[in-house]
Amino acid sequence: MRWLHTSDWQIGKSFRFADDDTLAVLQNERLEVIVRLGRLARAEGCAHVLVAGDVWDMAQPSLRTLRQPVERMRQFPDLCWHLIPGNHDPDAPGGPWERMNRDGWPSNVHAHLTPGAVRLDEEAPGAGVWLLPAPLGRRHAFGDPTAAMDGMGTPEGALRVGLAHGSIRAFGSDPATQPNLIALDRAARAGLGYLALGDWHGMRPVDARCFYSGTPEVDGFDRGGDGGGSALVVSLDGAGAVPVVVPHRVGRFSWHREDAVLTDAAGVDALERRLRALDEEDPSRVLAWLRVSGALTLGERAAFDDRIRDGVGAALRVLRLDADRLELAPADGELAEIGHSAALREAGASLAARAADPADPARDVARAALLRLHLLHKHLPAEPRTRAAGENRR
Repeated sequence: MRWLHTSDWQIGKSFRFADDDTLAVLQNERLEVIVRLGRLARAEGCAHVLVAGDVWDMAQPSLRTLRQPVERMRQFPDLCWHLIPGNHDPDAPGGPWERMNRDGWPSNVHAHLTPGAVRLDEEAPGAGVWLLPAPLGRRHAFGDPTAAMDGMGTPEGALRVGLAHGSIRAFGSDPATQPNLIALDRAARAGLGYLALGDWHGMRPVDARCFYSGTPEVDGFDRGGDGGGSALVVSLDGAGAVPVVVPHRVGRFSWHREDAVLTDAAGVDALERRLRALDEEDPSRVLAWLRVSGALTLGERAAFDDRIRDGVGAALRVLRLDADRLELAPADGELAEIGHSAALREAGASLAARAADPADPARDVARAALLRLHLLHKHLPAEPRTRAAGENRR
């Protein structure tokens, strides 16, 4: 049998760093990826899609947000979608699951809200394939949500597939107090051919029979390199076979953390090339968090702002810039060139001194003012020529 494993759609997720236009694009792409998941399942011959929790990002979505993912799944009547509540959207009173139960689910979408084995291939001969769901009824449930799988009865020789949402490690906390903590060997304990997990947003194997699929659309700068943006096509020939798990890229956006130390114009050139190379075909698919340090002259910093902040920043979907550690080191003569009066030059020198002082509370303001003064100087008209004594005036 073959199925598609996905999780952590988190429809309605808010991205606090994003402006309104970018937020709308990111939220919409989390819906559009459901369509790509459906197409992938069809192309790979998967009759079932297992969604391991966190369909929605919150326990009380708006009516539109509630129905949007359901309507995307409705577009694929030939696929059976199997959903369980996660920690972001637990099956609590008044929550999305209760509301959708009142509205009614499409016939091809199955919400598994109680533990218990459910046969997936009812018309097939033999012991069949059985889904063992572990839905969450609250955001933080102490105890292993998959523990009941051990005792879920299925016919002898049946293929048992678990579907759960939770953590397989305590992240430094006391395991006795860690919510939704799943035993590392649950697949073996419960006799599972495969355990489909959600909660971790990157694709990650736990063992040969247990995988996190990761979120299908990457949602954080710390997820760019751990397999986020994918879904898993799982093939299993029988209860005793080892599953074949193949990741497929389905996400549109790539998220990157980038660091750079800049000391000259050549470094600015190299950084621009590096950022543009993140996606040469379509840079609007890139979200980057850039942290820069080092020291640049006034002219070099002006070039950095023009080519990186305003240039590359306009090409990428998001350029989140942290330049607090990028110092100003005016070159010989740069301060003397500012303005046409001693007062302006003295102001430039004062701003440069304050911008270089880590203890000055107005350091960032001084740095910005010095750069502004430098740019204004570049656009000021030339100083009028002083007339020689006795020159005829008209």
